[in-house]
Amino acid sequence: MRIVIAGAGEVGTHLAKMLSNEEQNIVLMDQDGKKLERASHHLEVLPIEGSPTLLSDLERAHVAGADLFVGVTPDEATNVMACMLAKRVGARHTIARINNPEYLESEYNILMEELGVDSMIYPEELAAREIGSIIEYPWARQYVTLFNGALALVGVKVRNGAPIVGQYLKDLKTLLPGDDGKYFHVVAIKRDFDTLIPRGNTRIEHNDLVFFTCDVDHIDLVRKLSGKKAPKIERVVIMGASPVALRTISKISEDIQVALIDIDKDKCLRLSQELPHNVEIYHGDGRDPEIVDEVNLEGSQVFIALTENSETNVLACLAAKRYNVYKTVAKEENIDYIPLAYRLDVGTLINKKLLAAGYIYRTLLGQDTGQVTCLSLVNNAEVIELVTRRDSHIVGRRISDLKLPANMTFGGMMRNGRPCMIDGNTVFEPYDHVVIFYHDLTINTLKELF
Repeated sequence: MRIVIAGAGEVGTHLAKMLSNEEQNIVLMDQDGKKLERASHHLEVLPIEGSPTLLSDLERAHVAGADLFVGVTPDEATNVMACMLAKRVGARHTIARINNPEYLESEYNILMEELGVDSMIYPEELAAREIGSIIEYPWARQYVTLFNGALALVGVKVRNGAPIVGQYLKDLKTLLPGDDGKYFHVVAIKRDFDTLIPRGNTRIEHNDLVFFTCDVDHIDLVRKLSGKKAPKIERVVIMGASPVALRTISKISEDIQVALIDIDKDKCLRLSQELPHNVEIYHGDGRDPEIVDEVNLEGSQVFIALTENSETNVLACLAAKRYNVYKTVAKEENIDYIPLAYRLDVGTLINKKLLAAGYIYRTLLGQDTGQVTCLSLVNNAEVIELVTRRDSHIVGRRISDLKLPANMTFGGMMRNGRPCMIDGNTVFEPYDHVVIFYHDLTINTLKELF
């Protein structure tokens, strides 16, 4: 496949990195030659210096006949125009990154399609959804719904005193009610900088970040085994009235009190007329002790730092922990800093660029692919939903008899509309919808299995 990515920023380069592992023919274009030089130094891409809104430059980028054209420059108008032109010259599918959520409404969708923009992505909306899930399950580091909410992927930091710490995976069934034991599956463990695909003789240790898949009816069991409390969320403090913050507020129940802090006085005055009654607006610096006291941070359960400065967000979350806030969330825009920030035990990190790249990746992979999630907590790791075809190599065979790559595992599946866990005795049937956790593995390898 030939893919043209316009924009060599972090979204474009991370997407190119994901796709270059798939042996795709990738063109990366940008007007900034230095950005292209940095990206092409460690990626197998064809760099084209030029503007995606000029037909001559699109021609040099071989857009005619391209399977996918992606506009992910920082400028919305450039992305939309580039997609319109790319479609006109022969790109089969186009995706534009936008900055205005109104464009996601149905009337705009129809208009954009007519103009040549097949799909639009608004990273702030993806980030807000992720934060909404975190507020609902604050004891988890990451919570991802799968198969439209039937299954969940939950990442939990476990510490000494949790029932599962010190246990081997093969012995976890002794902690479970009943004899079946198919309540959840441990798909991965992040230990320091290492990612483990665990087996039966893997032992869970203090400070491990453990990823479970389970059906939603057993979420509470996972929480209890991980040694986590489930506080009632009554008050949330958000620092930074950014677009992500405003989208997040729209997803928070009006039964929860929200304190929004921003340093821009005019913005505070304007938002006081627009936001719902459960939102209190405070003008000031969220790191100022006087503001901290005024917003009653000590009486809050969740603190979310969403300013445009990543370092400020991380430091503010570390400070909020001193006030016994149960859950902290920080927006971290530098992908390279994410592993380091997690070692500081910040809480949950949100990165719009990783979310956007996963969304675009899913679009590329086609109809047999459901959700693709790039896990910011684990380097080079993804979760993907795939469907077993009738002629798949794995259909009709016991999982324990398959020769599977060491760095992948099956997390669960949907069969005839019902969620099921998977073990070594599971035999796949045609049209099973399967969730897979994998890292440092090409998607082509997985698709060959299916």
